[in-house]
Amino acid sequence: MLRSRSLPLVVLLSLAVAPLALAAAGPQLQAFFSPELKSTAYQQRVYAQVAGKWKQPGKKGLPAVGGKTVVQAVLGRDGKLLSAVVTTESGSKSWDAAALSAVQKAAPFAPLPKDYSLATLDAHFHVAWVSSP
Repeated sequence: MLRSRSLPLVVLLSLAVAPLALAAAGPQLQAFFSPELKSTAYQQRVYAQVAGKWKQPGKKGLPAVGGKTVVQAVLGRDGKLLSAVVTTESGSKSWDAAALSAVQKAAPFAPLPKDYSLATLDAHFHVAWVSSP
């Protein structure tokens, strides 16, 4: 499923990555990968590594509900993190730093699957503070 026509990434997973700090809101991590990456197992491993490194800032570091940080990462064929930058800020410097840190600390990743033909893999990690349904 394409996220948008202008952004050639597909959505993989979306779920809460930490216990709810407030009854009405909580963190949500979504991972988007280049559509050329067909291996859902690889996508799930990368997502799990980043989710496992997420450390939520204290209450003073939370963005407003709906605030979202986007970290754009580039992985090499060997799984090394070649770059990671915050491309969308949430309004909270602590939240943005925590999202970037989770991606950086999750590295290195497993080598890219053999059937993935490109030299690098683009991945976007969206970490949002969302209201509960």
